[in-house]
Formats: sequence, C-alpha cells, structure tokens
Amino acid sequence: MGEFRDPEYNFGDEGSPKLTNLHKVSVIPLVFLIFYEVSGGPFGIEDSVQAAGPLLAILGFLVFPFIWSIPEALITAEMGTMFPENGGYVVWVSSALGPFWGFQQGWMKWLSGVIDNALYPVLFLDYLKSGVPILGGGLPRILAVLILTVALTYMNYRGLTIVGWMAVFLGVFSILPFILMGLVAIPKLEPSRWLVVDLSNVNWNLYLNTLFWNLNYWDSISTLAGEVENPKKTLPKALLYALILVVVGYLYPLLAGTGAISLDRELWTDGYFSDVAKILAGVWLRWWVQGASALSNMGMFVAEMSSDSYQLLGMAERGMLPEFFAKRSRYGTPLVGILFSASGVILLSWMSFQEIVAAENFLYCFGMILEFVAFIKLRLSYPNAPRPYKIPLGTAGCILMTIPPTILICVVLALATLKVMTVSIIAMLIGFILHPCLKHVEKKRLLKFSMNSDLPDFREAEDESTVESLID
Repeated sequence: MGEFRDPEYNFGDEGSPKLTNLHKVSVIPLVFLIFYEVSGGPFGIEDSVQAAGPLLAILGFLVFPFIWSIPEALITAEMGTMFPENGGYVVWVSSALGPFWGFQQGWMKWLSGVIDNALYPVLFLDYLKSGVPILGGGLPRILAVLILTVALTYMNYRGLTIVGWMAVFLGVFSILPFILMGLVAIPKLEPSRWLVVDLSNVNWNLYLNTLFWNLNYWDSISTLAGEVENPKKTLPKALLYALILVVVGYLYPLLAGTGAISLDRELWTDGYFSDVAKILAGVWLRWWVQGASALSNMGMFVAEMSSDSYQLLGMAERGMLPEFFAKRSRYGTPLVGILFSASGVILLSWMSFQEIVAAENFLYCFGMILEFVAFIKLRLSYPNAPRPYKIPLGTAGCILMTIPPTILICVVLALATLKVMTVSIIAMLIGFILHPCLKHVEKKRLLKFSMNSDLPDFREAEDESTVESLID
C-alpha cells in the first residue's frame, strides 16, 4: 500500500513525483488559467463600493491580497510542487490528516465550487439586464438561467474547457474594454472622489464577502499541478504573475469608475461597470463590457464545472466515492460529475448574488482551515521532505503567516447571516454523515468502490506510510 504501481508515475531527481508522457502547461497559459480560476476580470467587485464607499473599496483591494491572496498563493506553490498531481488539495489533506478529513475537504470544496458556479449565470444576466431589462427578474430571468446553465453544461459535456492559449485570448478580450475605459476616464478624474468614506454607513458583511470572493481560489490551480511544465519554477512564477494581473485588473477599473463619475453608492451593484462604460464612452463600450462579461462568465462556468466534476472523478478513483463517478462519457468527460454539479447550480440559482457569495465563502473558509492545518502538519512532521518550491520562511514563520488569514476566516464566519450559516452547517454535517455511510455501503458491497492502481490508497492512510511514499 502507498506505492505508485504505474511505471509512468515515478520520482524525479529531486524526489518529487512526476507524471511523464503528458502535454505540459507552460507559464503564460498557466497565468491565465489561474486568472480565470480566481478572477476572470473585475465583474462583481462593484458591491464593494456600495458596501463601504470608494476609499475602503480601493484600500480593500490593495491590502486584502497581503492578508489572504499572497499566503494562499505561497501555500499553493509549496504544496502544489510537493505533490504535483491533479488531486490537489484533496491529496494534501489526505496525506496530512487521513482519509476522513480528505473526504471532508473534497466535499466542502466541491460544494463551494458548485455554489461558485451558480454565480456566473446570475452575474451574466445582471450585466445584460441594463441593455435587456426583461432579464431583470421574474419568469424570463428564471428561464434564462436554466437555458444558460443547460447550454454551458452541454458544452462541458462535449469537453469544452478553458485551457492554454484559449484562456489567454479570453483573458485579453475581457481586460481590453476596461483598459479603454480607464483611458477615456483620465480627463474626467477627480482624485478627491477616491477619498470618500463614511464609517458609520458600512455593510461589513457585504464588503468582506465581496473582497473574499474576488481574491480567493488560488488553490484551485493545484488540480492541474500534474500537468505543469517544470512545476518547481513554473507554478510559483505563474502564481506571482497572476497575482499582479488580478490585483491590477481590479484596481484599474475601480479607480477609473469611482474617480470619473459622481458617486451614488446605491447604483454600485453587480453589473454596474457596464453603465459606467456607457457614461464615460457611450453605448458601444457598454456592449463591449457586457460581451466581455459574457465570455468571462461562460469561461469561468465551464472551467469551474470541469474542475468540480473532475474532482468527483478523482475522489472516485481514490475509492472515496462509488466507481460510477469515475465513468466517462464518449467524449472523455465525467458525465455523472457534470450532472451532479449542474443540478447543484440549478438548485442554487434562486439565491441572490450576495447570498450565493456568502454561502460559498462560508464553506470555502472551512476548506481553507483544513489546508492550513495540513500545510503546518506536513512542515512539522516532515521538515526535510523534498519541496521543489519552499516558502522562504521557517516553520514558525509559516505559522505566523497563516494567522492573519485565519483571523479573517473567523471574521467572515462570524458575519454570516443566520440563513447562510444554517444552510452551510447543514451541508457540512451532511459531509460528516456521508463518509461513514459510504464506508458502510462499501463494506456491504451495495455499490462498487475501486482504487485506481496509479494512485496511493488514502483510505488506509491512517499511518505515515502513504505520506512517506509520496515525499521520501
């Protein structure tokens, strides 16, 4: 147990497992893949202005990356190069904490991803409603959400994913209208507008959830670590470049929009950048922003659903889920995983944008706590294990680095509404119940579970042998 039985899955000169004979992703496509996992453009950051005003919104996107994004990206770089396989964070947690918590990590991350995917049809329609008002609510909006979800799910079923240079093209197309909007805004900028703040009128829950949602998911790229060309150098470098691209991609349009037009905080809600574009440059730029939003949201939807469905496939290959989750369609896509993920998206589409963000963040926070614990435990238990990229901090420094994001997690959890907290806790409890139930089903042979011979068996990883087999 714990040995890699596939001759193509071997240990390189540096002791880290490597997959051979596969096409590898280079740094530029990887930057834009990370960009789409985390951001996809400034669509959805408008609520930060409504919640707290221009000054706190700008400061938030300047300071928040140091508290959250950079630590998460650094941990992803170290763990992703330590375990360069497509299991990503499920592998990290399973290796450090055992199969039960690995399953919980997979469950919460999958739920968080499905909830995240429910945002994209909503956000897409919010951008279109200024030009097509009928999509603002009621039956037309419900039908539009269903049609969009079914169409994008079918595209995913056919194997359409945002990869490589297609991600580069979509990223450039999504960024260009905001570059033009910023240039048009320059003559109209009034820097005093950036300093507007009213601490007595701040919606901290909406503010923090908006920042958190727009600057997380750096760990999602870990599910592609096995396909990265020279991950020791490529993954950390791509994470750095993507971090700069994401932060600048938020601040640039935020500075242009808040500095060039008079402030009406109530108007700053998701989709408002298309109105800002119309005010500054005319209808043509509004339609370009809406088109960029459409492509960006469609791209993020397909990428997220692909990630979610392949995660279920990966858990099935590790024996954590029944074998039928690992079956593929004739196009090579995980059909059952896609259907489960699409069903979750449709069921959640009745929630508002803010509620979806809050519910997603709540579950995501618990998943990140498990990642932090796994990261520190592996540092303590295996300080000399090969780490192709290692955060230039000692164990004590790494513990200190995780304290600010952990405090932030506690704040986000504390600010959750009773509705979001109740739904999220129930979802977590389902995960606690599912694992022993699935073990019972497996024991009674009611459903078939199988272990992919190419992977270590985390179901029996209660001792240290599995970790040692991975990182010796």
